[in-house]
This record gives sequence, C-alpha cells and structure tokens, in this order.
Amino acid sequence: MFIKNCWYVAAYDRELEDCGPLGRTLLNEPVVMFKDSSGKAIALEDRCCHRHLPLSLGQVVGDNLQCGYHGLEFDSSGACVGVPGQSMVPPGAGVVSYPFVQRHGFFWIWMGDPAQADHSLIPDWWWVEDPRWAYNTGAFLQIKCHYELITDNLLDLSHLGYVHTKTIGNSAIVDFPVRTERLNEKVRMSRWIQDRPPPPLYRAGMKNEDNVDRWQIVETEPPGHTVVYAGCGPVGAGDFGGPNEYAEGIRLRALNAPTPETENSTFYFYSHVWDFRIDDADWKKQMYDDFLMTFMEDFEILEAQHASIQRDVTRELIDLNVDAPGIAARNLVSEKIATENTIAAQ
Repeated sequence: MFIKNCWYVAAYDRELEDCGPLGRTLLNEPVVMFKDSSGKAIALEDRCCHRHLPLSLGQVVGDNLQCGYHGLEFDSSGACVGVPGQSMVPPGAGVVSYPFVQRHGFFWIWMGDPAQADHSLIPDWWWVEDPRWAYNTGAFLQIKCHYELITDNLLDLSHLGYVHTKTIGNSAIVDFPVRTERLNEKVRMSRWIQDRPPPPLYRAGMKNEDNVDRWQIVETEPPGHTVVYAGCGPVGAGDFGGPNEYAEGIRLRALNAPTPETENSTFYFYSHVWDFRIDDADWKKQMYDDFLMTFMEDFEILEAQHASIQRDVTRELIDLNVDAPGIAARNLVSEKIATENTIAAQ
C-alpha cells in the first residue's frame, strides 16, 4: 500500500515552533511531534501505552511528553520514564519512536525500519538554503485524494493550459510532445516549448510579453518527491535543460512532497524557489499567492477525480501519450512496495 523504508515530509518546520505536541496521521499511523527543552524535534507514536489516549492531547514537560490522561511521561526514544503514583515503570511500557530530521524547510520522518534510515536519502533540495535563490514555503494543504494522483498531476503538465490559465499555463503547451525517461530510481518528464507567448506569471516576472522558449522538466522519485524545473528565456538563446539554462531568462523550482494520510487523503507539502527578482518583496508575495491559487485549482480537480474513481474502481482508465511519465512513476513505486512486501514475508 505504502513504501515504508523512505523519508516522508511530516510537517513544515514552522509547525513545531512555540507550540505544544502536534498530532498527525501518516501512512495510516498516528504520529505525535514535539520539541524538547533544547529544541530537539521528536516524533513518537501518538498513542499512550496505558489506555491509548493520543499523546498529542498531553503536554511537553522538560524533555519528555506527558500523557494528558494519567500523566505517564515518555522520552525521545519512546520509553516510559515516569508513572505518577508509583515508583516502578511497568515492563515494556513505551511507544514507537521514529527517525525525524529537519531539512530544507520540512521535518522528514522514516516510518519503516529505523536501522535503514539513512539521512543521505533525503532529497537534496539545496536551493532552499542558497542565497542566490528566493524561497517561499507552502501553505498547509490536506487533500481528499490518493497521493499518487498528485504525482500524476505534476508529471502531466499538459493540464496547465486548461486548469491554470491565470498563472502558469497557456494553450501553447499541448503543441509540443513530452519525453519520458526512467533514470534508475527516478522518472523524468521533459517538454521543450519553442517561440510561444509566455504565461501570465512569466510575463509578470520578466516584465516582457515577447515570445519565449520555455522548458518543463519534472523529476520524481519514490514515494513521490517531485521537483518541477521550469523557466523560459529569449527565443533561441539557450540550450534546453543545459548547464546555463538561459542566463538571460528566469528559472524556478517547485518542490513537492505529498505524504499519505490514508489511502484516500494526503498532506500536500510544497515550496518554491526562484532566481529572479529575489529581493523584491512584492514579487515574493505574488509568487506565494499565484502558486497557492494554482494548487487550489489542482485541489478541486484532484478531489473530484479521486471521488469519481472511488465510485467505481472497476472502470478502466484510458491512457494518453502524456500519461507515460505518471505510469512510469507508479510502476517504480509498485516495484518498491513489492520488494518490501517480499522481504517482510521471508
């Protein structure tokens, strides 16, 4: 159902600032997140071992999380270290503790075997910390759809010309084909749009309405970490996806990390970086507002799509050429899940 041995985003880093414990369901499992007295971030099973009250209804006491029902305290390892009214902690009293890392504006959690939780497997979204790029964190979005529909949507940008005409889309997109590549643990979709008018957001960013060459490159890796590399430049002035990527143009990256809540709901964590007008506060707000509007347009489509699919899961889906990247990404996720299931059965 879900890949377990990989990193998922559990929260934006701002969500644990100056607040009590935060409870959230991830991959059908209850998780509570909090910071101890030193600021260390911790993630535990959100269920007291005594009478199973969610620990997120308790409070942080020093370095421990205290249950709000009978006051049991749990340390960062999940071990129960105190029971009010008795000197001995019952044998085996404790909850699951998850590897938990803060990076690139997010908190990342590992829901599988903790011995396999390699920090180097967290996507290298270095643009967030690079002063040459401006950065917007995303809004908190909870969508009633399966998480793979979000990845499908990101890999099929032909919908921009129909769903996002006010911001990043126009009809020129569908005039150009997509290329699909399987790169070991990644799938890449690319499209090269030549000598066409820029969409509204690009016109505003460049302050120019001349035709442009425009590129869309989307790379995704399991379970659904997806980077959209997008931008444009003067017609004929650069190489598609090359190292210079149009020195005269504009570049942006959309960083996407959908995390399953359940089979039918997803937390959509995202952020954006861009390398033009980076000190312009008004432009920063416009980027935030326009991309939030874009995602809310996707929100409506994805929820309606999921509900329609669930009404009759036996109905066949007809595939188009633009679906090839999404199909490749789903196959990659399915392979990962099958491998985990095979190992678990041994």
